Amino acid sequence: MGLAFMKWHGAGNDFVIIDSRGRDAVVTAPLAKALGDRHRGVGFDQLAEIRSSDTADVDLDFWNNDGSRAEACGNATRCVARYMMDQTGKTALTIRTVRGVLEARLAGGEVSVNMGQPQLARDELALAGEVDPAHLPLAGDPMAVGMGNLHAVFFVDDAEAVDVAGIGPRIETDPLFPARTNVEFAEIRARDEIRMRVWERGTGITLACGSGACATAVAAAQRGLTDRKVRMEVDGGWLVLDWRDDGVWMTGPTAHVFDAVLPQAFLDSL
Repeated sequence: MGLAFMKWHGAGNDFVIIDSRGRDAVVTAPLAKALGDRHRGVGFDQLAEIRSSDTADVDLDFWNNDGSRAEACGNATRCVARYMMDQTGKTALTIRTVRGVLEARLAGGEVSVNMGQPQLARDELALAGEVDPAHLPLAGDPMAVGMGNLHAVFFVDDAEAVDVAGIGPRIETDPLFPARTNVEFAEIRARDEIRMRVWERGTGITLACGSGACATAVAAAQRGLTDRKVRMEVDGGWLVLDWRDDGVWMTGPTAHVFDAVLPQAFLDSL
């Protein structure tokens, strides 16, 4: 009885991971919201449910801690990849998400995942009105980038000085974004280094955001501010982003924190 789960994090971006291979999906919106509560549940930035796949090594579904679905989660994908690699001994595998089939590799003790090509065209992005994604009509001149989910990337002089908790939720729910958006604040330190802080849609401030890191690297390169390969400092550590011909590769650390079982009484209370 009960439900087994794992806790992982990638650069401080923390996840509950449930392995549902060989059975029906178990995660529902009420379960995700209850588990995501850091006081009455377990707490996480996103929840990842591993599913059996006919077209990849595994399928992955993502949930935010408010019970909403997430289309993409790069650091959770890397954590699941490391879990599967530890189980199977593989150093490369494929993971199907809403974004498509993503390739993951293990090298030097860190996991890299190809998050696919960014979405930059107006008809690829969930924006209201005929706006230019490269220069959204908001104070601060942000850029819209899709990585399977939508991001509004702001370039700032000092990322530490940004009121992320105040500005983030206002931008997330601006009418310009009918399905809401993630919000990144990026400080360019050098052609190959960025400092980034993030407000995640449906979650809030997080120590890292993989898809947000990818979107920020793409936006910086598109604006001519950096090269296509950069190191990025997030609140929880460092990631490396490399926008190649085959997609945006993200590399960084992963950590398995603990395994546990949710008691049946918790599940019955939902």
